[in-house]
Amino acid sequence: MLKYLREDIQAVRDRDPAARHAIEIMLLYPGVLAVRAHRRANWFWRHNMPFFARAISQRVVRKTGIEIHPGATLGRRLFIDHGCGVVIGETCEIGDDVTIYQGVTLGGTGKDVGKRHPTIGNGVLIGAGAKVLGPFKVGDNSKIAAGAIVMREVPPNSTAAGGLAHVVKQDGNRVDHHDHTNVPDVIAQEICQLRRRVAQLEAALAAKE
Repeated sequence: MLKYLREDIQAVRDRDPAARHAIEIMLLYPGVLAVRAHRRANWFWRHNMPFFARAISQRVVRKTGIEIHPGATLGRRLFIDHGCGVVIGETCEIGDDVTIYQGVTLGGTGKDVGKRHPTIGNGVLIGAGAKVLGPFKVGDNSKIAAGAIVMREVPPNSTAAGGLAHVVKQDGNRVDHHDHTNVPDVIAQEICQLRRRVAQLEAALAAKE
């Protein structure tokens, strides 16, 4: 446990320019408190003592605003920055050297059984407010943009962004999903719909006369 704690503190110092002192990080950083408590809760969970596991995890939710199910698997040097509103589901698996910002959900869609939550590879960064939902993998060294909603697999060394996220960069190269030669004219489409509606109304009015 002491070895893991030292690694957690060093991870914060490496990734957070606002971090000042090891004691401050150990006692006051909510992400460090939540990860440390999860290790205890996970021990009880794996030894068939779910009540004690849940008691620890729920106490940490009240203290930090970070909810990690005691059954989740967390890798080493996980850094949850700020942390308020982070939710990590029961069957979620997180690799080493992952960074998670506030408001992130690693959850399920309600449609799956068994493995319901995502697997996060090593070195992944998940931006504030992102939602990663479903039993798929986010590949090593990938980035999930702030506010993205990810519902399908993300390859390694990629960046996923957007409301319903898609890969916008892979292996350092931009991925263009847009067809610039066949862009629909949305204004023309709206005008056509209005014309059809006017014609329908005129026909209905003429029928009444």
